[in-house]
Amino acid sequence: MQGSVTRRELLLAGAATLAVPSASAARTGRKPNIIVIYADDLGIGDLSCYGATRFCTPHLDALAARGVRFESGYATSATCTPSRYALLTGDYPWRASGTQILPGDAPAIIRPGRFTLPAMLKKAGYATGVVGKWHLGLGDGKVDWNGEIAPGPLDIGFDYGFYMPATLDRVPTVLIENRRVVGLDPADPIRVDYKAKIGDEPTGFDSPRLLKFRGDPEHSNTIHNGIGRIGYMAGGKAARWVDEELTDVLLGKAVDFITARKDDPFFLYFAMNEPHVPRAPHPRFVGKSGRGPRGDTIIQLDWTVGELGRKLEALGIADDTMIVFSSDNGPILFDGYEDRAVSLNGAHRMSGHYRSGKYSIFEGGTRVPMIVSWPGKARAGHVSQAMVSHVDLIASIAGLVGQSLPRDQAVDSLNLLPVLLGRSDLGRDHVVQDTKLMVTTGTTVASSGARILALRQGEWKFIRASVEPHEFHGNQIGTLPRHQLYNLARDPGEREDLAAREPKRVARMAAMLDQIESAGRSRP
Repeated sequence: MQGSVTRRELLLAGAATLAVPSASAARTGRKPNIIVIYADDLGIGDLSCYGATRFCTPHLDALAARGVRFESGYATSATCTPSRYALLTGDYPWRASGTQILPGDAPAIIRPGRFTLPAMLKKAGYATGVVGKWHLGLGDGKVDWNGEIAPGPLDIGFDYGFYMPATLDRVPTVLIENRRVVGLDPADPIRVDYKAKIGDEPTGFDSPRLLKFRGDPEHSNTIHNGIGRIGYMAGGKAARWVDEELTDVLLGKAVDFITARKDDPFFLYFAMNEPHVPRAPHPRFVGKSGRGPRGDTIIQLDWTVGELGRKLEALGIADDTMIVFSSDNGPILFDGYEDRAVSLNGAHRMSGHYRSGKYSIFEGGTRVPMIVSWPGKARAGHVSQAMVSHVDLIASIAGLVGQSLPRDQAVDSLNLLPVLLGRSDLGRDHVVQDTKLMVTTGTTVASSGARILALRQGEWKFIRASVEPHEFHGNQIGTLPRHQLYNLARDPGEREDLAAREPKRVARMAAMLDQIESAGRSRP
């Protein structure tokens, strides 16, 4: 769906870039290591290199100084599961059913045999690993947490996995290594249910005195580590994580992975949890941001990125490693727990100049921080205005390692390698954004099924007509029963709706979005 001129220029630029090996690659004769670091609910205004002034993120600032920082980097969706699906498959998530926020016992939504980023890199000779948050479903429906868990990451291209099934606030609160729960006592089997209480463990409803901080009804089920979770769990006590220690555990596994594979090319998908709820930073970070637990977890995230970088330096492979850092969607303050995030945020602007955040079709929902660093290859200190999307990573990395894309796979992914490396500012001429309405009923929260789509083309943003205005957890979703149109160059905060003044432009962009949706693909 690129314009005819930009499409040709993109293809030529990609070919030119592939013809120029990096200094490190020429020196070592090896393909570069690739690390994708994916934060969770981090806003474009949360880093000091993007203008945050209430606290500093020196390690991520340094990463940006060594590489390319994007002002128009997009997650595909305003929530987590869909964005992760797009990153690993190269398809817009709204093209598939079931791509919404999943419960912890949902079946795998990326099925075995699917063309994926890790599968492509494995074919190219890479060792592939995932550490951190998964949240793309496991098994075929009813997961046996006490036995071998499949399908999962190892069935879609990863050689190694050390991961949590879903999110910090969902049961089961255990870690899985490859196909089995870590540290499970067979005499204390795990049971999980998202519909009815099981076992006799206290819940946030009946035992609020046991909580570190209260949760809303959805986050008041089984209590673990003093925190009410979504869903009910019994058993597996020896296997449950300690929230305050979890980041250190995951960093340790990431370091172990790269250390064991330092002599050959590897791909690591490091899916971090910060600053997703529940926010329970390690004691050494408590109070460091001056903005409460949310800010403290961002300081923790920044430190973790710094530690990973120090390890690459110590192993002598920093110059041979391309790092892509970004977030799965925009930010949020209150997201189910009374952790004082709202009252302690002060003047900090999580979304920068943009409106709303997580769950929203406004720019704050999907325009996220994005940094690409590769010493000697990525243009150091470059701030790019080019429009790029996480959906483009699979095609861009395929171009880097000399792999082709099947015609019917990664159907929305474009090879923007020159752009990612700062050699060109000719990015996408359009990107599709999406979200789904979230509705809380009693103790459960689920998508209403109403998919909201928007199209950014150049400086213009079109939001398709949907339903009456909604908000969720304090964030405006951006819905209206009529089309909306904004000029992002003049109005980045999307405050002045120009649809009535520009009916022809609205009609053109509505037709373009319809065509992208119906065509089943947007990659040439």
